[in-house]
Amino acid sequence: MKYFFLSLLVTFLAACSTSKKIAKPVLLNQQTFLLTEISTDPSYGFSKDNPISVGGVKESQGPLNERRYLNALAGPNGETVDYERETSCCPIKSENGFLGMAMLDIYRVTWEGSKDTLSIYINMYDHDKLKAPKGFSIKK
Repeated sequence: MKYFFLSLLVTFLAACSTSKKIAKPVLLNQQTFLLTEISTDPSYGFSKDNPISVGGVKESQGPLNERRYLNALAGPNGETVDYERETSCCPIKSENGFLGMAMLDIYRVTWEGSKDTLSIYINMYDHDKLKAPKGFSIKK
């Protein structure tokens, strides 16, 4: 019995030590996150199954974090990005949501000279490493 509890404790500690720790986003200024990388994944941000996770809901800054993220984006050639929140959709599992569930927000994004408006899916309940979606650049 003693060895059972000891092995259970070792398993628990090993699981905790391998859990993924993700640093919270860094601010460039009060209205903009610092982005340093562009995603190579074509679905990143463009799919409800691969949303951009900006976090902030626990600190009552979820919508502000969404804007901070979008303010960091530029068009493919550095163009200023315009965005507008379209709607909420797509229930997802989240420990930070209500009863373990949360909704994504969809933003319509465009820039001068773009041929179409793009939809970007954002999760303000959880956070992950932030990148610009493929096809965008990072605001200087």
